Amino acid sequence: MSDLPLLDIVIFTPLAGAVLLGLVPKSRVGAIRIAALAITVIAFAFSLALLADFDVAAAGQFQLGSSAEWIPSWGVGYVTGLDGISLWLVLLTTFLMPLAVLASWSVEKKVKPFFVFLLALETGMIGVFSALDMFLFYLFWEATLVPMYFLIGIWGYGRRTYAALKFFLFTLIGSLLMLVA
Repeated sequence: MSDLPLLDIVIFTPLAGAVLLGLVPKSRVGAIRIAALAITVIAFAFSLALLADFDVAAAGQFQLGSSAEWIPSWGVGYVTGLDGISLWLVLLTTFLMPLAVLASWSVEKKVKPFFVFLLALETGMIGVFSALDMFLFYLFWEATLVPMYFLIGIWGYGRRTYAALKFFLFTLIGSLLMLVA
């Protein structure tokens, strides 16, 4: 495992950006959009550093992660790392998020919460791809549900409230079954 928790920086950069974005007045729509784009580009740049540090010769080993005890009595820890597949999933996520921000540039309703939820969703997705502890994976998986619920329910089309509730319930029940298994 690396001395510099670069993967943790990639995971939590969007979340830190979402918190900072929360401090921007909602009337400054242009600044919110530019800040969201900048945060996603920064996360992508950090993920490119992951690619540069990844040792392809160490096939089959998790790299660039960190490990810390969390709930030792349950055997739960904060353990992250990347293999050859999850590296590309993290890179793909961080590459697509600036494009998603640009594609949603025309959102006019509740701009600030939209981009805060989008950044929180990015943190959850990257966390899912890099979690090596099953409980941590489950937490990141569940963390993606909340922003997705609001993104679908507020900015969706048609029967968006019904769709958001159905998405949330089906995914929650499925993930509870996954946790039990």
